[in-house]
Amino acid sequence: MGTGSDAVRASGSSQLAGRVAVITGAGRGIGREHALLFAAEGASVVVNDLGGSNSGEGSDAGPAHEVVAAIRAAGGTAVANTEDVATWDGAKSLVAQAVDEFGRLDVVVNNAGILRDGFIATLTESDWDAVIAVHLKGHFSVLRHAAEYWKAQSKAGEQPLASVINTASGSGTTLPNAGQSNYGSAKAAIAALTLVAADELERYGVRVNAIAPIARTRLTLATPGMGTLMAEPEEEGEVDLFSPANISPLVAYLATEKCPVTGRVYAVQGGAISRLAGWHDVDTIETDGLWDIDDIAARLPRT
Repeated sequence: MGTGSDAVRASGSSQLAGRVAVITGAGRGIGREHALLFAAEGASVVVNDLGGSNSGEGSDAGPAHEVVAAIRAAGGTAVANTEDVATWDGAKSLVAQAVDEFGRLDVVVNNAGILRDGFIATLTESDWDAVIAVHLKGHFSVLRHAAEYWKAQSKAGEQPLASVINTASGSGTTLPNAGQSNYGSAKAAIAALTLVAADELERYGVRVNAIAPIARTRLTLATPGMGTLMAEPEEEGEVDLFSPANISPLVAYLATEKCPVTGRVYAVQGGAISRLAGWHDVDTIETDGLWDIDDIAARLPRT
């Protein structure tokens, strides 16, 4: 039995009915499954995807339009957007399109990302900048323009019931990977951005959460060893826990109007969802006077 959008679509539920959602990186992988499930649950979806390669090179309008066609064929509502969310103007026009097309914006799912792995001693400036731009600036740019819209709504007396779901990663939270200094740094920053945004935007009726997903996508399959770990089931009828579609139900729940959760980061992989917590005190040393180098060397926590 399926665990993804097909199974939910068959249930006939409509937990996102009337919601308008922008989903970035929605032409393939996890983002595509988000878009399919959101539409199946009744949301009107702006499917954003630049259509670049794993490394963010090139563009192709095909993936975004193909997802829109699939949604419409199933009776859903969607429009395509192929803007580059790593640019300020691209993110602004994406938010504007949602409002222009559907009259409102209720949900932002920041999902777009690329990989340009490399060890620190040889990583190029362009590979650092590109990954930070797509992940971190791309998240912030869409969030910023959506926040401006929601703030204006709130000030006008139309308090939103809005939701933002960002995409972090274990690479930046619990499982730092050698060769991913750019990716891990961006993802750790996205987790921090999520907490700050949740605190700032709550007054405007906006909840902000993040997920750190692990699933079978073109990016994870490009990581050595991950292909074997997340291979598709060989037995017919076996549950495919690492299908990208198995990530989307959590995102859909966080996007529902009545969900109370905000300021949280959830790891989701296979059959497990875990709430993650950030940096916290583990061991502390104190002094009544000024710090001394030898005293620090003797007592600094190391384990």
